Amino acid sequence: MPRSRITPAPLAVALMLALTAPAALAQTSSSPDDGDAAADRATTLDHVVVEGAAVEGYQADSARSATKTDTPISETPQAITVVTGQRMTDQGAQSVQDALNYAAGVRSEAYGLDSRGDWTLIRGSSPSEYLDGLRNAFNYYTSSARTDPYMLERIEVLRGPASMLFGQGSTAGIVNLVSKRPQAQTRREIGVQVGSFDRRQLNADFTGPLSDDGTWLYRLVGVYRDSATQVDNVDDDRRLFAPSLTWKPNEATSLTVQLRWQRDRTGSTSQFFGWSGLLAPNPNGRVPAHRYIGNPGDHYDTDRSTAGWSFEHRFNENWTVRQSFRAARNKVDYASVYGNPFLNPTDPFIDPQQRLLPREGWFAKTQVRMQNIDQHVEGRFRTGAIDHQMLLGLDAVRFKQDEAQLFDSNVPPVDIFAPVYTSYTPPALGAPVKTRQRQVGLYLQDQMKFGEHWIVVAGVRHDRVNNGLAGAADEDTSATTKRLGLMFHDWAGWSPYLSYSESFTPLAGTNAITGARYTPQKGEQVEAGLKFEPAGRDLSFSAAAYELREENRLVPDPRNPNTNIQAGKTKVSGVELEVGGRLTETFDITAHYNYLENDRQLEATPRHQAAVWGKQRFRIGGREGYAAGLGLRYMSAFDSLPAPTTPAVTLADAMLSYDTGVWRWALNVNNLTDKRYFSICMGRGDCWFGARRNIGLSVSYTF
Repeated sequence: MPRSRITPAPLAVALMLALTAPAALAQTSSSPDDGDAAADRATTLDHVVVEGAAVEGYQADSARSATKTDTPISETPQAITVVTGQRMTDQGAQSVQDALNYAAGVRSEAYGLDSRGDWTLIRGSSPSEYLDGLRNAFNYYTSSARTDPYMLERIEVLRGPASMLFGQGSTAGIVNLVSKRPQAQTRREIGVQVGSFDRRQLNADFTGPLSDDGTWLYRLVGVYRDSATQVDNVDDDRRLFAPSLTWKPNEATSLTVQLRWQRDRTGSTSQFFGWSGLLAPNPNGRVPAHRYIGNPGDHYDTDRSTAGWSFEHRFNENWTVRQSFRAARNKVDYASVYGNPFLNPTDPFIDPQQRLLPREGWFAKTQVRMQNIDQHVEGRFRTGAIDHQMLLGLDAVRFKQDEAQLFDSNVPPVDIFAPVYTSYTPPALGAPVKTRQRQVGLYLQDQMKFGEHWIVVAGVRHDRVNNGLAGAADEDTSATTKRLGLMFHDWAGWSPYLSYSESFTPLAGTNAITGARYTPQKGEQVEAGLKFEPAGRDLSFSAAAYELREENRLVPDPRNPNTNIQAGKTKVSGVELEVGGRLTETFDITAHYNYLENDRQLEATPRHQAAVWGKQRFRIGGREGYAAGLGLRYMSAFDSLPAPTTPAVTLADAMLSYDTGVWRWALNVNNLTDKRYFSICMGRGDCWFGARRNIGLSVSYTF
């Protein structure tokens, strides 16, 4: 049977025609008077217009990630956290991982400091990363480049399965990164950062109108950075340019074109040390966090380019069509020599003095091409006493990867207490292995209001996926995922809810050692929660209790840390408490507590986590603009048997700033007391250092 092909450009046109037809028909078949009457009959749902402007403070009112519509968070029957741009700036976030340090339900730095990617866990699973509602990374970190927080307006964290809307993802949910977009108000910013590990960064953000009538808007975001890291011989250099252009011919129509070019030159801060000398005793002492046991010339170099658009047209007050598309190309050149404690974790050394650690190497050149498109039509209408906000959509993803790789276990050992970096030439890479995946999903969602208080969100989606591997037969899979939520929204601001959702993840690729193809990952979750927003206050409280089940998740292969294998069924349950916003006119806060239980098949999952960050604004000598921030992060001890227990840790972060409205000076210190700690010691034999003290001084000028 012939295989169908998904071609992005014709598909985009077809989707536009197919999904705008009902709305266009509704628009052309009514007279103006009929349209006004229909609008009156249609719905009383609030229509919130979001233009992509930055949220002031720490409290966001709405998040598209939860429903793909402009729905208030207080009316969404699922846990969601928004990390605002102001919060990222105040906390001095240097990565997405940093930005999520104080996000409820999130285990940031789950696998320690890693220059290759942002490793986070939500409810014990790895979330899917999206950028502007489209998938950003695919299956493995080499499919993308780390997104710089300076190019982001906000981060939306949807906790729990989201496959009904997005099609691909674990029970963790999604982390949706929202890019800065062109604004109608002129604003130009130039900034400089210097700090620990010889960090030197120049960044710029220009936006405003190109035409007098505001029809054309632009934005230019750039980052130029040279930096080392806390690990010897590992740099963190970046060149980033992200221009965007918006065309708004009228109030009902907008088209934003976004481009991005990024070049990262780094290495691997993950050295894969064994337990001995880190958590377990070693007669030679402790291994320092800055120790490097790779080889000269090791690198992790990434080049990424993307192009895409976001289109929206509002036919009338009740019908809107939207389309988003992005094409991305990613190239990675990866060479890393690292420790091999996996064969005998309790005594990995090859000498009786316990100094010489075996090593192995992983080498790869990867090229990834990915196209995403999401097209949907939103309609508002009424049937009897029920107000509807219905969403009908179709999305598609095409992923292609060419990867030449080599795993070499014949690397000379190294003295981890006094390393000598000898020359080592790996064997030549093999021929590239070609893999691909094509996915199409059709989804339908209805947000219903019964009277003044009751809200129901119901949705269903069907996905078809084709996986291809050069030299092997194609594999076709399909799945239907569902979502159902019930909420009572009270005038006083109280909103209890109950929800059920499912996840489905078709996994591209194979196990690099066995050649076995990955099977789809599936899961489901039940969640009960309560949200509260006091009237007239920029403040919110939330609580959620959940139980989720998942099967076929990818976990690190204990025989080779650079590859994955699939686990069986897992079960996780927990409770999350969160507060965020403005407590007083001069004090902002974000705080959370997470409790998680799992069936001990999951690593990097402490039972207790808590964090609180507060910022106080004040005057000195009658002059405003001063602020001080302080945060505490706590993680309880946990086991990843048979590894030693990963100890509990409490970390402190601090900030001082002065903002005149034109100039802003800020001093940020993360891990204020410079604690030596570990994010995890894994049962397979290795330990991962956490980030040591990082001091950053930034100055920006706005005009």
